[in-house]
Amino acid sequence: HAIKAKNFVFYTAVNPTIENSGIGTESKYETMQLIPEKYSPITIFHKANSDVNTTIDKVKKQQISYPLIAKPDIGFRGLLVQKIATENELMNYLKKYPIDILIQEFLTEENECGIFYHRLPNEKEGRITSITLKEFLHVTGDGKSTITELIKNDKRAKIYTKLIKEDCDNVDLEKVIQKGIKIKLSSIGNHSKGTRFINGNHLISKKLEETFNNLNNQTNDWYYGRLDLKYNSFSDVEKGNFKILELNGILAEPTHIYDSQNINYPKALKEIRKHWKQINKIARFNHDQNKVPYRTTLGLLKDVKELINYTKLISKLNKS
Repeated sequence: HAIKAKNFVFYTAVNPTIENSGIGTESKYETMQLIPEKYSPITIFHKANSDVNTTIDKVKKQQISYPLIAKPDIGFRGLLVQKIATENELMNYLKKYPIDILIQEFLTEENECGIFYHRLPNEKEGRITSITLKEFLHVTGDGKSTITELIKNDKRAKIYTKLIKEDCDNVDLEKVIQKGIKIKLSSIGNHSKGTRFINGNHLISKKLEETFNNLNNQTNDWYYGRLDLKYNSFSDVEKGNFKILELNGILAEPTHIYDSQNINYPKALKEIRKHWKQINKIARFNHDQNKVPYRTTLGLLKDVKELINYTKLISKLNKS
């Protein structure tokens, strides 16, 4: 594709209103401004090393209740994403991590999914090509074992014992759970937090695509990527009753490919190939017809180098 486009970074023309079309260098806060307000959680932007008390006051004024979610403005794979239970915890978090931070209301919708959507700029209708249902880390009671014992006996949950203790401060881990009752052990839908990704492509429908066509036509020059949603029932999603946690650009994967029980490696590669074809079509149209410039190769390499250094920083902070 790069050879045909005569440009090694042709893909930077896909989403003109997202920095570098969304390769990971972009601000989550700025990207979320593309989304209509009705779909967005209440969010506060905390600039690195700015006054913590001012930010705490903003939380109060916006009436964001605890618990809430704090996460890096630039970040991925769940690094430093934390559920914050009290004002004191938030103050400590902001003081500990000298980076740009997003503070969001904690959404109480039961379910989370990722929906991959793309549209050619000259067409009114796009397509949904991936739905990823997320199964949060949990254990199921047997009527005789404590939560701690259930975790030790669960081959998936026991891997995340440390994270569970951090995220379940208000859960009595020594409590015996009734048979058949599920206990959620994580509230963040990320692989690194133990969430299992499940192929939900059977839920793609014309009605769902109409809902996301309507949403996409309300955004400004976003043509390709994945939306991570919180919702109660999938019928709510079809009706447009959901909240958007994040909008991800060209770096986003159709995450249903991580359902190892239903998708094998060759199928996953085939899906990636199909999506890169769409990236090529959108980028070429934007560049050739809409005169969207490609990022310079050196400029992009500089941005990526800065992102690598930043990622090392937050990885170090995560271990501290």
